[in-house]
This record gives sequence, C-alpha cells and structure tokens, in this order.
Amino acid sequence: MSAELQVSPSDSTDVSRAPLSAGSLAVAQACARRGWPVHPLAAGRKTPAANCRKCREATHAPTSCACLGEGRWCHSFHAATLNQERIEQWWGRHPEFGIGVSCGPAGLVVIDIDAHPAEPPARDRILPGIPIGDQVNLMGLANGYHTLAVLAALRGQPSPAEDTSTLRVSTPSGGLHVWYRATDNHRWKSSAGSSPGRALAWQVDIRAHGSYIIAPGTTTQHGTYTPVSDVREPAALPQWLAQELDRTGHLPAPTIPAPRPVPPRAQQAVLAAGGRGQTERTLATILAPVEACGQVPEGAGFSDTLNRAAYTLGGLIAAGCLPHQEAEQALKDTAAAARPGQELRIEQIIRSGLTAGLQRPLHATGRRT
Repeated sequence: MSAELQVSPSDSTDVSRAPLSAGSLAVAQACARRGWPVHPLAAGRKTPAANCRKCREATHAPTSCACLGEGRWCHSFHAATLNQERIEQWWGRHPEFGIGVSCGPAGLVVIDIDAHPAEPPARDRILPGIPIGDQVNLMGLANGYHTLAVLAALRGQPSPAEDTSTLRVSTPSGGLHVWYRATDNHRWKSSAGSSPGRALAWQVDIRAHGSYIIAPGTTTQHGTYTPVSDVREPAALPQWLAQELDRTGHLPAPTIPAPRPVPPRAQQAVLAAGGRGQTERTLATILAPVEACGQVPEGAGFSDTLNRAAYTLGGLIAAGCLPHQEAEQALKDTAAAARPGQELRIEQIIRSGLTAGLQRPLHATGRRT
C-alpha cells in the first residue's frame, strides 16, 4: 500500500504527492491544488472546528456571515477554500487540525459505508423503495457493506466497496469512503443511511452538496483515514449508481419553483399577526394558503404557495421571530395534509424556500436585509 496522497507538483490537476505523514498542512494544500475546497476539523475529531463566539451565540445564515470574508473558518464546509494563503494561515498555525473537503464545490459524490454494530431497521428502510419480503432471510446482514452489496447484486453490478478504479479510503471505525466525480452537472444531495426522507441503503451515507468528507491522511483520536490502494483519482460516478441516487431522491426536483419575494401586502399580513411570543398566530397566517390548497385535489398553485410560505418562514426565522424547528415542522405537517403522498417533493420545496429565506431576514419593519 502506498503511503502517499500522490500529486505531481508540476500538475495542479493531479492529487498531491505530499506524504500522508507530512502533516495536515501538506495534505490540505494538496487537496486544494486538486480543486477540492478544504476547511478545518477539530483536533483529533471528525467534526468541524468550532465557530467563533459571535457565531455560536447568534443564529444566522452561514452564507451571510462576515467571518467568511474575514478569513475565519466558521460554519463548517461553508468556509471551505482553495486559497493557499488562507490554508497556510489555518493549518500553519493549527497543525493539529484535520481536513474536511466540501463535497459539492469539489464536484464529489462520496459513498460513506458504515460498519457500526447495530440491529437492522425495519425491512422497508434497509433498501428504501425496494420491498424485502418476510420470506427473505436477513440473518447475517449487519452493516453498510452488506446492504450496498445486496443493492449492487440486485442491479447486476459489483459493489462500490470493491471498485478498484476509484479512490477508496478506509476509516478508523472499519468503514469505507468510496470517492466518485459527479458528472453531467448534476447537483447531487447528501443523505444519511436509512433516513426516512432520503437514503440509498441502511448504513450507507451519501456525501455530496450540503456536506463534507474527511480527506485522506487526516488523523483523529481513533486512527488515520487511509487509501486502500494506489488509486488516488475519483472515477466518474457509475451510471447505475446515478440512477439509484436519482430514484432515492438525491437530485432536486426540476420543477421546484425558484424562491420568489413575498409581496409587500403579504409581508404586512404576516408581521401583523404578531412578533415574538405570537408564534401560533404568525404560523397560522403563513400556513393558511398552504392549508387552503388541500381543498383542491390538484393544482391551486400548490408548489408556488408552499415555496412562498417556506421563503417567508426562513426570513422570520433568520430575524429571530420564529423558532426554526417548530416552524419548519408545522409547514411540513400542513403541506403533507394538503398533498398526501408527496412528502419527498414537499421536503425539497420547503428546503429550497427556507434556504433562500434564511439568507434574507424579514424584520418587524417588513424589510429584508
């Protein structure tokens, strides 16, 4: 097994030849030269380095945080960079930091296979969307290696865990990261194994847009993330895997409406419903149009109505007028009641609208910032 994260110094498109033992700075620099934006991980851990005190104490959208422009590493993968000077500053001063790679901007889709000892979930969550009858003996199925192998076998394909054409990285816990390149400009989304909302297989996570992956060579208190062969280049995402990711909801729905500003009259109606301490009244005002769509079996502009509600909620949440979790759950429940059986699409629309709204706080003045 090679002990290097191989990169040709004369070719910035190659992965670096910096030895894995050379330290976090060399590995971070190598990743950035490869085009993989990096951000610091807490010393000895696989979680991001802590935000500054101001960011810890005040809730705000990461994309609007002033710390990013000032060169601080707040907000995890949102702070990931290719800037070599900033990388020198971060890891030069903190060589104990690990390295996270922001998957989306890096154009990566990483299959994160876990091997945690646990009882398998209900049969409908082992391979989401694929029924497993009671007559099927699941004795011995114990981890993500097994579920991914079953999925691959059903499709007549080799398991990604055995894909020798791409970069594979063993994890200290006995798992495996299988790195692929996204193709066709698809914006693949992340997920957690067996999640009821979006998942490929039990104990198989997807790292793509909205998450990060630990760089080869990073050492935590439990061990080092180490390539399992001499292959250092992520191969293109196999077509069959792309089809499975599409089937399991890892692509945004193409017809999700773009976030649109809420008309001033609607803003005033929402704000008139009450500020802090008036959560129920405010939510009722915002959710009323979504609830009304339930009176019409189809149409009624449901997607646009839901998008506007999510956008408004995001603005009020960002301004501190509504609690995030309670508001989001209320919107999901109302939308699901209006359009039963469309939970996946509802989740996608809400996520899109909330994300946009969180970047534009809606204050009591009725103005967005």
